[in-house]
Amino acid sequence: MRLPKSRRRTALAAAFGLTAAGTALWAGIGAAQPAHAATLPAPDHVVVVVFENHAYSQVIGSSSAPYINSLKAGGANLTQSYGITHPSQPNYLQLFSGSHQGITSDSCYTPGFSSAPNLASELIAAGKSWASYNETLSSQGSTTCSSGNYARKHNPWFAFSNVPTSTAKTLTQFPTDFTTLPKVSFVVPNLCNDMHDCSVGTGDTWLKNKLKAYADWAQSHNSLLVVTFDEDNRLSGNKIPTVLYGRPVTPGSTSGTTYNHYDLLRTLEGLAGLTTHAGNAATAKDITGIWAS
Repeated sequence: MRLPKSRRRTALAAAFGLTAAGTALWAGIGAAQPAHAATLPAPDHVVVVVFENHAYSQVIGSSSAPYINSLKAGGANLTQSYGITHPSQPNYLQLFSGSHQGITSDSCYTPGFSSAPNLASELIAAGKSWASYNETLSSQGSTTCSSGNYARKHNPWFAFSNVPTSTAKTLTQFPTDFTTLPKVSFVVPNLCNDMHDCSVGTGDTWLKNKLKAYADWAQSHNSLLVVTFDEDNRLSGNKIPTVLYGRPVTPGSTSGTTYNHYDLLRTLEGLAGLTTHAGNAATAKDITGIWAS
């Protein structure tokens, strides 16, 4: 009588003196590994836009943010999304690498001081494309701390030696042919357009002017726009707006599950088909309940 495959493996393993752990490992050799988390879709492109210092209640439902609220209505709204700390800079590092990497203030640090894993280094290691588009950055790859309305504290990729500075582009380099976008990219407005120094309405209008064309395209091209904030106004328990829009999202969906920057990072990793997780994303959870079937 021919034994079932699982019992044949066990018998052969016993014959070679393998332990139970060794048997399990051997049994897994050649088995297909998931390309991405089973609960997540696989969009062709993901663009993440990060705004500044506003609480959920200051944006969601506000007449000052008609475009963001239109994205919420046609996409997904996370009603319990949270920043992790204050001030701004640590939150950006946590969203990008799962840790503040020892940076707890907005002070300018030495570029490339960390070699810790992060979203970009994971994408690059997996052979996937990455870029950031930084408004008012003086030139591609510039590591200057500040210049006019530009502030490097909102651009965490410069902290890492394993992320080429050449992947930090100016906003004017954001492509008009969206098929040429990287697998994952971040877009960071300057200090006015990110609502840090200017109003919610200013940032909302900027988003419509700069990203509406991509958002509309994403609806029919299996791509995703994520709009989130670094932190709140320090008056709302760090509850922030986070809206997702595009073909992979169920229109009008809402999730009341509590999520933070580590959960969003883990989800971005999974959406890109990565099986590695940077820092605290390893113990975080995927965003669920909003994805189209």
